Parts: sequence; C-alpha cells; structure tokens
Amino acid sequence: MKFAIIKERKNPPDRRVVFSPSKLTETKAQFPEATFKVESSDIRVFPDEQYKNAGFEVTQDVSDCNVMIGVKEVPIDALIPNKKYFFFSHTIKKQPYNRKLLKAILEQNIELYDHETIVNEKGFRLIGFGRYAGIVGAYNGFRAWGLKFDTWNLPKAGPLPNQAALIDELNNIKLPNIKILLTGSGKVSNGSQEMLDAMNIKHVTVQDYLNKTFNEPVYCKIDVLDYNKRKDGKVINNVDFFNNPQDYDSNFMRFAKVTDFFIAGHFYGDGAPYLYTRADVKSVDFNIKVVADISCDVDGPVATTLKASTIANPIYGYDPETEKEIDYKNDKAITVMAVDNLPCELPQDASEGFGDMFLKYVIPAFFNNDENGILERARMTANGKLTEKFSYLQDYVNGN
Repeated sequence: MKFAIIKERKNPPDRRVVFSPSKLTETKAQFPEATFKVESSDIRVFPDEQYKNAGFEVTQDVSDCNVMIGVKEVPIDALIPNKKYFFFSHTIKKQPYNRKLLKAILEQNIELYDHETIVNEKGFRLIGFGRYAGIVGAYNGFRAWGLKFDTWNLPKAGPLPNQAALIDELNNIKLPNIKILLTGSGKVSNGSQEMLDAMNIKHVTVQDYLNKTFNEPVYCKIDVLDYNKRKDGKVINNVDFFNNPQDYDSNFMRFAKVTDFFIAGHFYGDGAPYLYTRADVKSVDFNIKVVADISCDVDGPVATTLKASTIANPIYGYDPETEKEIDYKNDKAITVMAVDNLPCELPQDASEGFGDMFLKYVIPAFFNNDENGILERARMTANGKLTEKFSYLQDYVNGN
C-alpha cells in the first residue's frame, strides 16, 4: 500500500499537514510494509528537507500512490482519478460552494474519506483539530480584549511557534477582575480551558459565578443543562437535551448578566435553542463585552456573530441597536472574534496532534482488514456512487 502526503493547494494557504516528519517516521516503523511519499510543498510548516532527512522520498509526482492524505479540499483540477482521498471536503452538510467538488469526485471514481466522517461505532468523531481551535480561540479572545480596551497588545498567534509561546504571551498581561464564561464539554472547550488554567485563572462553580463578586479574574465552564432548561421544569440529563432540544428554552441570560468575556466552545445541534438572540443583546441585562466565538455558527445561536472573520482581520464590532457591524473600538460595540479556521494559526502543534490520531485510528485499518469498521463508516463514495450512509447527498450532487 502506497500513501502520499499531498500538497495543500487551497487558498488562503494552509500550512498544516496530517503527518509531521517525526510522526511519519513512527508510522513507518509500526507499518514497515507501507510506503510513504511526500509531495513537495513550499508552504508546509515542516520543510521538504525535514522529510528527506527522515528518509522519505519527496517528489512532485505522487500519482503512483494508492491513498492521498491531505487536510483541506483538493482543487478539482488537482484530483487524480481512481484514488482514495482523505481530506476535509466540507460537503457532508451540503455546503453549496463544494457541490462541484463532490460531483467531480464521483465522476473520477475517487473513494472519498472525509476526516469528519471518521467516527467510532457510536458515531463520535475520532480525529480533528478541535483542541487547537480552542487553544487559539481563547488566545485570540484575550488579544481582542486588549485591542478593544487598549490594555495590552498581544501579537497574532500565527507567527508564534507553538502553544507554549501563546501561553508565555498571555502570562505577560495583567487581567482586570473580569468574569469569563466558557461553554462546551468537548475538544474545543477543553482546549480553551487549557489556556485559562495555564494563566492560573480561578475556576469557579456556576453558583458562585452567578452570585458572587471576586477581587480577581475568574472563569466558569458550563454545559448544555446549565444554559438550557426544560419547558416543563424537569431536570433530566444531557441525553434528553440532545434527543429533545425542542423541549428546552435557553437559560443563558442569567450568565450574560454577569459575564464580561464569553468564549463559545460548544457544539450547536439542529433544533436546539439559541444561546442568545439579537433581542437579548439589546437588554440592559446583557453585560458581555467581548465574544470569542470558536463555534462560529454565522447568524445563529450566538447572535453577535454576523459573519466568520479571517486570520488577517479577526475582529469586528456588533452594534446591538442596529444589529449591524461597526468598528469594534466603538463604545457601543460588542467585540467579536469569529475566525472559522483557527487551527491554521498553530500549524506545528495542530499537525503533530492530528498525526497522533490518524496513526492511532486510521492507518491500522488498512492492515487489519478494517476490523473496527473505521474505513467502512467513513467511506463517502465508491465505484462512482455515494455509499448508502451518504446517499442523502444525492439531491445535493444533482443540484437540487
């Protein structure tokens, strides 16, 4: 079996890669029967030379490989027919901008395995960049606060080498006695929590957060049953919320009333109540001044997120009165950071972490007859057709 680490060709450039040179060396040691080639790249965070020094062939032509492993969408004109491809296709939610890509994949008899579809038997994702989105999102949120209030001027995350460097920068700032709210319980939220803990910010309970004042900065991490309540007043469990979101109303405003800085690290499911609406933001009880929306559902459950921002221009202002974008330094503005590709700003760490997961879950499936069903569950296309699990995309492919 021949595997290719392919060049990232999407713009803006993405410096991440699935396997770093050291992780590829480890993979080869575990699976000596596998062959790995590296497609030459001038943008990858790890230079070609590092792969060559590790003993791997670096080449312009990987067309003799069976499995192509990348990160972001492959441009249609760069696809090689009759191959297996791994990358984030951004098609499983019927994203209009990638319909032609999925159509081309089918026409070229490509087997597509989207990284998002690599799940265990219970449907939980096994690999992703969520932790790194949380790490960079928290950092960018503090950077936004400093720029909004002219209290500190943190450098952008991208040029810094790793998470440790981000933490060093954060530990050089003096936080006011603010209350920081973090939503979520998954990899994104945990990544943000790593940063808050590394800054030695005090973690407090929901009760204390809502009812006490503090003479130091504090944070509170909340899950779905903290900021949603059943309409009938019953308290059941998270599973009930996920299965019956229509039976719940948002209970977020009790947090918005006492929060200064909100880090949105939650997963938002279809049918769940919005955390807060545009009407809520108009309330005198809405105290949030800066929002780091890592979840970045545009015009959705975090009403201040009007658009996804970019690494180049990560911050904008939301005017509660007009519900429109304004200068984030305006006194009326709620400052919003809503970059939707945050892990790109931590390419080295993100690549190392992603490779750990890919080696653990995906590569073995090629050599153990897919005994855990990893490949079977993830395969979106085969023999020029959508697989049964992904047949719901046929209307989308047809343009309907």
